[in-house]
Amino acid sequence: MRRGGEWFRDLGVKNSGGTKLFSVSGHVEKPGNFEVPMGMPFKELLEMAGGVWKGRKLKAVIPGGSSVPVVPAETMLEANMDYDGLSEIGSAIGAGSVIVMDETTCMVSVLERLTYFYHEESCGQCTPCREGTGWLYRIVKRINNGTGTLEDLDTLLDVANRIEGHTICALGDAAAWPVQSFLKHYRHEFEAKIPALNPPD
Repeated sequence: MRRGGEWFRDLGVKNSGGTKLFSVSGHVEKPGNFEVPMGMPFKELLEMAGGVWKGRKLKAVIPGGSSVPVVPAETMLEANMDYDGLSEIGSAIGAGSVIVMDETTCMVSVLERLTYFYHEESCGQCTPCREGTGWLYRIVKRINNGTGTLEDLDTLLDVANRIEGHTICALGDAAAWPVQSFLKHYRHEFEAKIPALNPPD
């Protein structure tokens, strides 16, 4: 306040002035809240949180909270933590709630947990969200339990696409984006749990 808006803006980068509070959780040695200049490289923020725990490798990051698209490690490690930087890699800064996942993470299990959350949080006012979030959760749960079908993957995307942009509030988009991005980057993990694609020897 004493130094003025221009000083604060200059702490960040073009189109993303000032600082940002990032809450880093998940598979890190020192989870916590960090106020850093906008535009900080993700690598530096990860180092502030002690790096990936137990000496493991980074697998994926959800950079802005559960409602934004997931980003694979190799892409995230080259990204900067600002509006433009995260938009360029197909995600968003969201609430700044950074979820770090190590190499042992089952992405199907993560998506099951996320779809359950949005199914429970839907207020039920909009039909696409009220019905669609239940479909998303039940299908992902079925896949994770080993009883899914190849058609389920197409149905997941179809339902997510029908929710996105068709609700009054943003919870519908928030439910759709994780599904779309998880299947985009980690479809092979979903396919690995489908019996028809993996018959017993």
